[in-house]
Amino acid sequence: MILLRRLLGDVLRRQRQRQGRTLREVSSSARVSLGYLSEVERGQKEASSELLSAICDALDVRMSQVMREVSDELSLAELAQSAADETVPAPMRPMLNSVSVTSVTGVPEERVTIKAPTEAVDVVAA
Repeated sequence: MILLRRLLGDVLRRQRQRQGRTLREVSSSARVSLGYLSEVERGQKEASSELLSAICDALDVRMSQVMREVSDELSLAELAQSAADETVPAPMRPMLNSVSVTSVTGVPEERVTIKAPTEAVDVVAA
């Protein structure tokens, strides 16, 4: 199952790290506790629209840009899941336990890895 909160957290973390900022700096600017922001970045907590707005303001990034990145990663994860459903034998499908999406900036392709308990299947989407 693809968790939207995980994808959102990954995008927010990358935005923060691109700026070379710490969790403490962003949490202070957004007026959010450091622990809660950390949980949002790790996909453990759902961010309300108000909280997401405050975090985006603190990062000086448009919420639409964040949501666009999340949408792109969700599309890739869905593509990877579909590919896994087609390439993984039916008895193994329930064994899939995680989907990780890695974007490589400046490279014209996205690499998507679907991890199963005993093997990984790489799918390259153009």
